[in-house]
Amino acid sequence: MANIVQVDGSPVVDYMARDYDSVLQAMYNLIPSKLPEWTDFNNQADFGNVLLEMFAYMGDILSYYQDRVANESFLGTAQTRRSIIEHLRLIGYTLSTAVPAAASLDVTVSATVNSAVTVQRGDAFATKSQKSKPSLHFEYTQQAPLTIDFNTIAAVNGKKTFSGIPVEEGRLIPSEVLGTSDGTADQRFVLAHSPLILRPIATAQQSSSDVALLTQLSVNIVSWNLQDTLAFSRADQNDYVIEIDENDEATAVFGDGVFGAIPPSGAEIQITYRAGGGSAGNTPANTIQTIVGAPQLALLAAQVTNPSASTGGADRETIQHAVQHAPSVFRSLKRAVTQADYEALALSFQGVGKVQARATGWNTVTLYVAPEGGGKVSDTLEAGLKAFFEDKRMLSQCIEVADVDYVPIYVTAQIGVLSYYVPGDVQAAVQQAAAALLAFDNVTFGQTLYLSKFYEVSETIPGVQFVNITEFRRGDESPMTVESTGFIKLASNEVATIPPDPAYASGIQIVPPQGGS
Repeated sequence: MANIVQVDGSPVVDYMARDYDSVLQAMYNLIPSKLPEWTDFNNQADFGNVLLEMFAYMGDILSYYQDRVANESFLGTAQTRRSIIEHLRLIGYTLSTAVPAAASLDVTVSATVNSAVTVQRGDAFATKSQKSKPSLHFEYTQQAPLTIDFNTIAAVNGKKTFSGIPVEEGRLIPSEVLGTSDGTADQRFVLAHSPLILRPIATAQQSSSDVALLTQLSVNIVSWNLQDTLAFSRADQNDYVIEIDENDEATAVFGDGVFGAIPPSGAEIQITYRAGGGSAGNTPANTIQTIVGAPQLALLAAQVTNPSASTGGADRETIQHAVQHAPSVFRSLKRAVTQADYEALALSFQGVGKVQARATGWNTVTLYVAPEGGGKVSDTLEAGLKAFFEDKRMLSQCIEVADVDYVPIYVTAQIGVLSYYVPGDVQAAVQQAAAALLAFDNVTFGQTLYLSKFYEVSETIPGVQFVNITEFRRGDESPMTVESTGFIKLASNEVATIPPDPAYASGIQIVPPQGGS
C-alpha cells in the first residue's frame, strides 16, 4: 500500500505506488487535502469511487507497460524474442534458425539388379509414423546428383548394398513465387513455409544449397545473392537479405537502390528453399526405412536404412543461449584468433552442442565437437563448420573438426525402499536423478565425476531407505568395480555419457540388495 508523507503539513504523492491497490489507496489518502468537501468517499456506491477505481486500473496498466519498456530496453533483462532479435541486430548477431539432422543411408537391392540409378536433390525418405510421433522427412540435398551403378557392386547373400547416401531432415520448397516487384525501394516478401532452414552464410556454395532466389522479367532471369546485411552492397549489386521474426516467419528484403539493387518493376520473384529442422530429427539407427520421393529406387524394390543414428539436429537458438554467447562473439569481432574466439564462434553455429578448441600443430586448430544432443559429427555439420570459419580464420591456419571421446559411465546400485512406498516408483525416481547427472546438457569436457554425488541425489529421493553403490567405473574398466579414489577424472577431450547397454539406459542400474529387495 502507498503511504502519504506529510511535508510542511501537506501530503506528498507517493510515486512508488505502482499496482492497482497502491494507486487506489494513494488517491484515497489525497482526498481530504484535495477535495475536503467530499466526506462520504467511503461509500462504495458513490460515483467518485468508480472514477477512482478506473484511474487506478489505468495506472496499473501504465505501470506494467513502463516496466516492460524498461526491461525490454536492455539485453540482460529483455524477455521477449522480438526484443532480443532487435538488440542483437545492433551488434551484427543473428539468432540461428533450427538446424536439420543429417544421416547416411544404405540402399539395398536384389543381386539381379545391374542397372545404374541417379539420386537427385529433393529425393525423399522418411521414418515410419507412430501414434505419438509423426513421420520425419529426410531428403538428399546435394546440388550434384549421386549416381549408383549396381553393376559394379558385388553381391553378398543375394543382395547388393550401396552405403553413403547423405540426407538431411526437412522438405525442399522449389520455385515458390513470392510476388511481383513494383519497382519501389525496400520491398519485402514473406515466405509461405516455416521454419526456414538458413545456416550462416560462409561461402556462395553453402548459401545456394539452402536458399536460391531469382527474378524473371520476360525471358530475362537474374540470380540474386543472399547476404548477412545490405550495408555493404552497392546500388548495382543484386543482393538481398532474409529476416526471421520471433514467430519464425521469414521475409526476403531487397535494397533501396543505394544499398543493394531494386528488382525491376514487373519482375516475378521466385525462391527455392528448405523448411524443417529441429532436435526431433535426431532419430535412432535403422529408423529411416521408407522411400517416399525416389521412384527410381522404388522401381528396383530397393530397401533403405540408416545404420547409424541421425545427428546434428537442433531447435532454433534460444534467447538464453543468444544472451550468453552473443557478447563473446561480438568481442571476437567475428575473427578466430584465440582459443576463446574459436569456441565462442563455434558455439554460435547452430547444431554444435559442445566444443573445445586445441592447437594440434603450428598452424592447425582442431575443434572437438559434440553435436546438439550428442552423437558423432556428421559430414554435413563438419563441412558447414569449416565453411563458417573460412572468412574468420587467419590466412595460415588450418581447421580440423574431430569427434569428442564419449566415455560411458557405468553405475549400479542397491536401493532399500521404505515399506510404505512403491518400490518401482522409487527406483524410477533414483534412475531419473542419476540420469540427470550424465545428461548431455549437464556434462562438460574434462569433468570430474564424484561417487558421492550419485549417493547424494539417490538419498534425497523420498522413500529411499539406503543406497549401496556396487559399480562406479568408466566403460573401459573391469565390470562391477568401484573407482577406489571415489571419483572419475576425464581427459580434456572426453565427455561423460550414459552407456548404450539397456541395463544402464536410465543412468543407473538397480539391483536387489543382498537378502532381498
